[in-house]
This record gives sequence, C-alpha cells and structure tokens, in this order.
Amino acid sequence: MINKTTAFTLLLFFCLMNTTSFFGQKFLTKNGKVSFFSHTFVEDIKAENNQVLSIIDLESGEIAINVLMKSFVFEKALMQEHFNENYVESDKYPKAKFSGTIKNLKELLSGEESLAKITGEMTIHGVKKTMTIESIFTKSEKEVSLKGKFIINIKDYDIKVPAVVRNNISDEVETSFQFIHQPYN
Repeated sequence: MINKTTAFTLLLFFCLMNTTSFFGQKFLTKNGKVSFFSHTFVEDIKAENNQVLSIIDLESGEIAINVLMKSFVFEKALMQEHFNENYVESDKYPKAKFSGTIKNLKELLSGEESLAKITGEMTIHGVKKTMTIESIFTKSEKEVSLKGKFIINIKDYDIKVPAVVRNNISDEVETSFQFIHQPYN
C-alpha cells in the first residue's frame, strides 16, 4: 500500500509532467512578418510589419495572430498616414486579428516541410470573416515556421476608398506572412 507522502509525490510528479508537456507544445513569436501589396496601373503600394505576435499550441492546433496596424511601414509617409487615418482607422481599430485551427496538424508534425490548412476568423477594421489559409509549415525541436500568401478583398472588411484615389488602390490586396515561432516557456 502507498502512504500519503508517496501518493502526494506521485500526484505532484504527474501534474508537473503534464504541465511541462503542455507548455512545451506552445510556440511564440513577437516579431512575425506580415506584408501586403496592392497593384494598379496608377501605382503599387507596399507595406511591411515586423512586429506581429503569433502563438501556436501544438496540442490543440490552435493559432492566434495579432497585428498592430500602426506598425505597418510604407515607402511614403503620406501613404502610411492615409492608411492609418482614412482606410483602416487605426485609432478606432488598432489591431487585425486571426484566430483559428490548423486542420491537418497531425500530418505536419513529422518535421518535413508540409502544406498546412488553417481555418479561422480574420478581424480587420472591426469586421470578422471566416477564411481558410494555406501555409508552408515546418517544425523542428527549436522552432515552428509558417509562411504563405492569401488575398484580402478590402470591401469584405468595410474599408472605404475615396473616389478621388479609387484607381490607386486595388480591391484585392496580396498579403504575405512569415512566422518563426520559438518554444514558449
């Protein structure tokens, strides 16, 4: 028969083991990269953001991404100002968010570069839309990497473009991302 001290020690050991494996399955980055590109015959618009927060839980397949809108850097300061003040209204809607699940996670954990299918909700400009994104997924002991591209239709997110510059901004904006996550302790 096991005495109370031994039973408590075993219980504590199993709790710690479960906690360690739980935390060992979360990967985080605070300097993920998101960029977007809009092409029209009038002009090209590019912006980059290297301060994106992303966390992945490899136990559940859940992923969360937060993008601070004012952290996008443009070639021209005036473009950046118009983006923040007139289009995405960064003071009112400071973040874009994605929250979803990696659907084929079990297939991806082999460590080889594979195609991940991530389904979730994207919130931009206060509007939430369900979407599926494909990403190149790579996992090693020290990092989890995701990179890919997808299209955002600005009308889907109630982003208004004044008629005077309507020809300067494409309705569809190519969005690229790269996240290199490290173990979260």
